[in-house]
Amino acid sequence: MPVPNMKDLEKRMGGALEALKGEFAGLRTGRAHISLLDPVMVESYGASMPIQQVGTVSAPEPRMLSVTVWDKSNVSAVEKGIRNAGLGLNPVVDGMTVRVPIPELTEERRIDLTKVASGYAEQAKIAIRNVRRHGIDDAKAAEKEGDFSKDDVKHAEDEIQKLTDTYVKKVDVLLGEKQQEIMQV
Repeated sequence: MPVPNMKDLEKRMGGALEALKGEFAGLRTGRAHISLLDPVMVESYGASMPIQQVGTVSAPEPRMLSVTVWDKSNVSAVEKGIRNAGLGLNPVVDGMTVRVPIPELTEERRIDLTKVASGYAEQAKIAIRNVRRHGIDDAKAAEKEGDFSKDDVKHAEDEIQKLTDTYVKKVDVLLGEKQQEIMQV
């Protein structure tokens, strides 16, 4: 019986919001943050693995990241992984440590990053609306099976829409905060 489960819908919408937070964490804002290296994959031991599995990432200074590599044989692989990750970063090897200076963002690059952030936010909104659509479809299916009356369907649609509006507003707030963070000089 496909009666819409509001807790499940809220959990799925919350998942879209958490995914957006993860996407935003990877956007460079001119300040060093260890999540900036999350997308970096390192070719090591015959496999591709996340950088966190070959070393410790830290932010010792506001404009510097540092990766302390655990195995000396992986130092050049970590450097190559960071360089090839498409983040616009130029790592410097210092013994068992790979230092990653974070360059100042240009105004043009900041504007581009706000557009990228907007794209991420729109994807999150689409995911939230898809959850809404599934919930409403479940309510209509329950009506066809005789589990819901027309009034029940209308009530469910209203509740699902309120939930959707709440999560879309949360996405907008996160986007506003991220855009402000990116544009700060």
